Amino acid sequence: MDFHDLCSFESFQQCCDRYGYEGNFRDVVEQEFRRSKGVTYLDHAAATLYPESLLRDYFRDISTNLYGNPHSHNPSSSLTHDTVERVRDRVLQHFNTTSKEYSVIFTSGCTAALKLVAESFPWSSGATREAGSFFCYLTDSHTSVVGMRGWTAALGVVALPVAPQELTTRAKDRVQGEDASCQTPHLFCYPAQSNFSGRKYPLSHVRGIQARRLYPACDLPGRWFVLLDAASHVGCSPLSLQDCPADFIPISFYKIFGFPSGLGALLVRNDAAGILKKSYFGGGTAAAYLSGEDYYVQVENISDRFEDGTVSFLDIIALNHAFESLYRITGSMHNIQQHTFGLARYTYMLLSSLCHGNGRPVAQIYTEGQFESPITQGAILNFNLLDSSGQIIGYSQVDRMASLYNIHVRTGCFCNTGACQAFLGISSQQMKRNLQAGHVCGDNMDLVDGQPTGSVRVSFGYMSTFEDCQKFLKFVAECFVEKPVTVDQVRLQKLKTAGPPSEESNERPSVEISNGQIHKGAEKKSAEASRKRFGHGGSKRPGEAYTLTNIYIYPVKSCGAYEVQDWPVGPLGLLHDRGWMVVNHNGVCLSQKRETRLCLIRPQVHLAANKLFLQASGMESVSVPLEDDVRLHADSRVCRSKVCGDRVETMDCGDEAASWLSDFLGQPCRLIRQRPDYTREMKKKPADVFCLQTRREIVRMASSGRSARLQLTKLSCLRRSTPRRKILSIYVGTGPLFGTLIIKKDGCTLKRLFSPLSHLIVNLKHIKNLNSPFMVS
Repeated sequence: MDFHDLCSFESFQQCCDRYGYEGNFRDVVEQEFRRSKGVTYLDHAAATLYPESLLRDYFRDISTNLYGNPHSHNPSSSLTHDTVERVRDRVLQHFNTTSKEYSVIFTSGCTAALKLVAESFPWSSGATREAGSFFCYLTDSHTSVVGMRGWTAALGVVALPVAPQELTTRAKDRVQGEDASCQTPHLFCYPAQSNFSGRKYPLSHVRGIQARRLYPACDLPGRWFVLLDAASHVGCSPLSLQDCPADFIPISFYKIFGFPSGLGALLVRNDAAGILKKSYFGGGTAAAYLSGEDYYVQVENISDRFEDGTVSFLDIIALNHAFESLYRITGSMHNIQQHTFGLARYTYMLLSSLCHGNGRPVAQIYTEGQFESPITQGAILNFNLLDSSGQIIGYSQVDRMASLYNIHVRTGCFCNTGACQAFLGISSQQMKRNLQAGHVCGDNMDLVDGQPTGSVRVSFGYMSTFEDCQKFLKFVAECFVEKPVTVDQVRLQKLKTAGPPSEESNERPSVEISNGQIHKGAEKKSAEASRKRFGHGGSKRPGEAYTLTNIYIYPVKSCGAYEVQDWPVGPLGLLHDRGWMVVNHNGVCLSQKRETRLCLIRPQVHLAANKLFLQASGMESVSVPLEDDVRLHADSRVCRSKVCGDRVETMDCGDEAASWLSDFLGQPCRLIRQRPDYTREMKKKPADVFCLQTRREIVRMASSGRSARLQLTKLSCLRRSTPRRKILSIYVGTGPLFGTLIIKKDGCTLKRLFSPLSHLIVNLKHIKNLNSPFMVS
């Protein structure tokens, strides 16, 4: 069976016997998630999507009912209070518990809930290291968990990172009743599911730590409390607090429902609630206090005590409709778990079996098993792609190319440095060297000295479809596989017949990375290999010269090209090149990734008339002035925008141009131009990004160099069937390949940033006439 057959729905059904929910799943997706049509959204672990019915029901509710501040006692406020309390019960019901066992403290999100615990836990700093409290956390934890040590460090509390395998391998028998008198409080934090790899940790660890059967509790006397970070787990999996009575469970609701965002909760076991102490008290949390003396008595109810000020009651009311929509569409969280795991398992099986024409694997997958069971693995797949020589392709390049295909993924370390280091084999010293090289969390610097700094993550949600998997897999095969595409049939068959893991394998998993081996030290993955893959970074023979036969400028960022025979060079490069851009109603710059019709707008610059003209099929042209004198714009609206991570100061070009663009694009837009007198320091770029090497340059509204380089792969496919000039005028306007234009004039050589696009735009020939006016290096 070849790759094309494996991407069929029939093949998918052989791997996934629980797909969809009752009724026609395809119709439900089309009705509830119409805005995602044409988009392959695979970032549900970051934020899932909300159904349209949720918003309709919510808007109908708040449009019909009058909700007042729940701290008042009038009818509208009483309605709010009763509704909020109803939602608390709904949350507890969702996690299979009741208000007799747990309380719900609403927060702004999971991070705020973690911060609340860090600030309220009764840490004890003993006279010796062993006598005080310990804050312990699994190394496979989110940044927000590890960040709790910032609070504990100031109190002299010991922070102890614990590797996943240490929980059981370092456990030892303990004599019952040993140190029973010691009541020093300790806190152990671990995730129910890794947000990096999707690995699900045994929920039995909760009781194991509380009973001091697991490390490090078995080594340290005292009273052990467990914080179960459930934010990643609850997005696609059920969680019963009857089975794992953790003391503290932080969650974020947008991970489950998509809406509302900015709302989370801390579920507190009532038996442990009494240990939490707070210093600050806000509105609604005091039974009594005096402003003239230090007198304060807190309210008895744990929720009221920790919800400082007025809760976000309208968002809490939205939760009621979120629960209704979720259960109406899916039936249960168990159904969601089966559906999403099936999609993840199918994607894993094909991606891990996919090979280049020379038989080398396409992907290095970071997982603790082989996706045998939803009990041990969530709907997350983490990987790096490899070229045909086995070198890692930087995650930024994969992300940029995926965006061109309208596939939404997540890249980097996902706020989980511990797991990132473990899977990629990055030492702590290397992490520090990466920082010195300019790499910070969340940037696009994917390779340092040939070694990866992160990876690619795809994740599924309850509305994800087989077509999402299919499009993603075909995208990988089309863009990153050296033809012919082959499949490791032996491995695929082994994965199809793999059974669920034993309890022992769940406790002591072996790391499986695509070819069955973990690559210590992350190997040395050459950045040069990825450059060659995308056709850039090639060298020119010494002394080789070229003639420039065509010149194209792009006056409006992401719009069509304007061909000229000769053109003046200004301080920023070719005059008026990317001097304007289109922004939406929020002032966000539009690109062809967000608005494809931009390529149909044809700008023309008439220097003699001192005007920029915008033209498009079926539209009368519109013009704006070119004048560079800032004094002429004294009455223009000055605004600041952000392009490719750099802020630029701009001027609005007026209502006439805005109306023209809004009519053509079908959404509120405005045309803005960069102030000609505005300069600022650009963000420091890594040394291997060739778009700009200088520390200080004048900001130009140009696309990212990486993005443009990635277009080479897609455009090379177009060249086979599309006339070159049509490609130039329609597609290439999304961004330049930065190079250097050398202009010979009166014996002087002037260098300016320019886009030769030697592979696609200009027909380059060896220079025979050395007096040729245009030369490109």
